[in-house]
Amino acid sequence: MATTDINVPIREKIASPASAKLRLGSLTALVIGSMVGSGVFSLPQNMAAGAGPLAILIGWAITAVGMLALVFVYQSLAVRRPELDAGPYAYAKAGFGPFVGFNSAWGYWISAWVGNVSYAVIVFSALSYFFPAFGDGNTWQAVLGASILLWLIHVLILAGIRQAAVVNTIVTVAKIAPVVLFVGIVAVAFKLNVWTLAFAGLGNGSLGTIAAQVKSTMLVTLWVFIGIEGASVFSARAERRKDIATATVLGFFTCLALYALVSLLSLGILSQPELAALKNPSMAGVLEAVVGPWGAVLINLALVISVVGAFLSWTLLAAEVPHVAGKDGTMPKFFARESERGVPATSLLITNLLVQAFLVITLFAHSTYQALFYIASTAILVPYIFSGAFAAKLALTGESYQGGEGRTGPLLAGVLATIYGLWLVYAAGPAYLFMCAILYAPGIIFYVWARREGNQRVFHPVEAVIAIALVAVAILAVYEMWTGAVSAL
Repeated sequence: MATTDINVPIREKIASPASAKLRLGSLTALVIGSMVGSGVFSLPQNMAAGAGPLAILIGWAITAVGMLALVFVYQSLAVRRPELDAGPYAYAKAGFGPFVGFNSAWGYWISAWVGNVSYAVIVFSALSYFFPAFGDGNTWQAVLGASILLWLIHVLILAGIRQAAVVNTIVTVAKIAPVVLFVGIVAVAFKLNVWTLAFAGLGNGSLGTIAAQVKSTMLVTLWVFIGIEGASVFSARAERRKDIATATVLGFFTCLALYALVSLLSLGILSQPELAALKNPSMAGVLEAVVGPWGAVLINLALVISVVGAFLSWTLLAAEVPHVAGKDGTMPKFFARESERGVPATSLLITNLLVQAFLVITLFAHSTYQALFYIASTAILVPYIFSGAFAAKLALTGESYQGGEGRTGPLLAGVLATIYGLWLVYAAGPAYLFMCAILYAPGIIFYVWARREGNQRVFHPVEAVIAIALVAVAILAVYEMWTGAVSAL
């Protein structure tokens, strides 16, 4: 049916004839591939660095409830509001206005490309097991290697979305296999007496109270689940709308099982202090303690494969959000440009230029993998919080619900997801919140640009107050970092 451009839904504009549709298998692989990156391979050390077994168990329980609520939010919204594409950004805009929607898109984008920087750092840190010159992934040799990898992936994506998705599916299978093997070997070697040693972690004064220990695990567990919305972000390219919800649920339960087993079983191999002292990827040290050096070789190679796949997935996700936002006027129109193959070429180029710039910064700031993924985790909280709030709002108002349709379940999921997001903001601490304010504040320029392109009012009074507050916090953050009061990198 022929229509004029102004009447074509955003999802139809994106799914141009050159853009092939994604089926359930590809969407599920995209969700799993987006989540299973570097995080799972560093979980033993990252979790044990600030918590004992009891706190880690509690942390996983909180994360399971919070992330499952978020899964139900995205599952519900994908079906209930099928006209909204690009997931978190679109939901925030529909529920709370253009400025909140813009900041959700901007924050998601920041999280994606900063996360890619952390992937580049950790993959060359893993390669340092074989080539010591790469160090912790932030030497000049590592930055050079990461830059080459970045632009090779750029070229692959330019070949077409479907081609990249096929490669991602293959890589996802290849990187899950070593993790499953790790779980099997460590489960056999598991020692209950090691796991129960200092179970509460209270004997180690540096860990603090149980509450403090639980808090220390929160950004780590969030980091490994970022990507749960992957199918929602690509909703416009799905062959069947209902596959989005199915892919999200399948991806969540697969990854939850793997993550919990990796971190908890490791505590039955090495004690909390021993795990905390491991070099990342710490799964390598755990498996080496069980089977010898070949275990470390296997995990380091698996991490390289895994991170390259995650790098690909997140480059796709990072480019898609500003591209869709450019199409509907939330971001400047130049983000909406596509190549002949239907690839968001301009958005992809800008994204990878930012990744390249931050790679150079890591060389001079000696930024660590953990600092980078903390920033990425904190940046994504805005879209997550407002996705949950939007689901709760729909349930409260009854919008998009039929007469006798139940609203209690969606309301509970939305409220829980929102509370979980706010709890994570508290758990992040001032250093990473300040760093995110610095990264969020420049987005106001692009928001104003987009609003003027569309001849629309720039700010409503409440939005103006939020913008001023954001700039003020960013200025304070720059001052605090300049004086050395706080440091995120």
